[in-house]
Amino acid sequence: MRGRALLMVFLLSLMYVVCGARLGSERQKLEIEKHLNRLNKKPVKSIESPDGDIIDCVHISHQPAFDHPYLKDHKILTRPEYHPEGLFDDNKVSVKPKERTNPINQLWHLNGKCPEGTIPIRRTKKDDVLRASSVKRYGKKKHRSIPIPQPKSADPDLINESGHQHAIAYVEGDKYYGAKATINVWEPKIQQPNEFSLSQLWILGGSFGQDLNSIEAGWQVSPDLYGDNNTRLFTYWTSDAYQATGCYNLLCSGFIQINGDIAMGASISPISAYRNSQYDISILVWKDPTEGHWWMQFGSEHVLGYWPSFLFSYLADSASMIEWGGEVVNSEADGHHTSTQMGSGHFPEEGFGKSSYFRNIQVVDGSNNLKAPKGIGTFTEQSNCYDVQTGSNGDWGHYFYYGGPGKSPNCP
Repeated sequence: MRGRALLMVFLLSLMYVVCGARLGSERQKLEIEKHLNRLNKKPVKSIESPDGDIIDCVHISHQPAFDHPYLKDHKILTRPEYHPEGLFDDNKVSVKPKERTNPINQLWHLNGKCPEGTIPIRRTKKDDVLRASSVKRYGKKKHRSIPIPQPKSADPDLINESGHQHAIAYVEGDKYYGAKATINVWEPKIQQPNEFSLSQLWILGGSFGQDLNSIEAGWQVSPDLYGDNNTRLFTYWTSDAYQATGCYNLLCSGFIQINGDIAMGASISPISAYRNSQYDISILVWKDPTEGHWWMQFGSEHVLGYWPSFLFSYLADSASMIEWGGEVVNSEADGHHTSTQMGSGHFPEEGFGKSSYFRNIQVVDGSNNLKAPKGIGTFTEQSNCYDVQTGSNGDWGHYFYYGGPGKSPNCP
């Protein structure tokens, strides 16, 4: 009798667990569907990219930015009031023949373009959200993915605790109103799907604590975020050190896109090859002195859109630090190192055609002028894994080579 009673208790417990799991799974399913409906706005037209992406052409006034309560009655700005003066014209650069670079495109352009009055948005798929640790964390960076060039943190071990590693150049100690760089584009190999490799510029305000403001833009390879190993254009913002605010690309309300040609998060094509053709992208982010918004330009002609100034606290005024360079995630434990590459996967000393570079790095000053940065510092956690080397000349202005292979005989 006692045995039957125990069996009944066991069976009831099992049913409870199974039903609970089923309910949990149904709840997650509904949560994901709801999130996808929020992100994927009704398109005017859809374009299938050769890499499997769907690019939705969404009416400019229906984009995710306008889900933000503060933007309900926002009048979209079609262009910035002011553009930084003294722009380094990439089209007029007398690059030596052996250092010639080529124009770049996005892969989806091969299959069409978006109609006027719409913007291209990469459609989020169910699998994209399922790869994230939770629906809430989808499209967000993990905490402390910011390089700390000097021991500003009370505990320097925090740098390595997050598993993020960097090779950067930076400037600090002034008020900065923007930054620019031309970056060559590679397809670094990623060891684990939960790791990434990126090259970007950071525009930073606040401390490296909980109040950090950051605007970021560049290229990245992130299997976790996109489900493949393609090199993609991306942006990011946060006003509280990656905790609750901000996201990649257009995966939350914030950035207002006005450009109908370039899709955030879409694949860049072609990419640079070792000892072969080099392809680079130019990125400029600057603060419009009239409206106070932060604008982004891609290449010499594509003004992509802007981050409204109300999103930020410190950056509502100016930035206190600018960083340029590479970042990877090392998810290996017990002091071992990932073989995820940064940049081209080759060290800086290999130079043009082999190593990755940032050239014509500039900052925007209080008079809205682009100028050469003063007092450039460099930083890397483990120079035997990823390194950085700066230089300057007449063609490339201030530049640096950076990156590395990760795990190697010198980086076990």
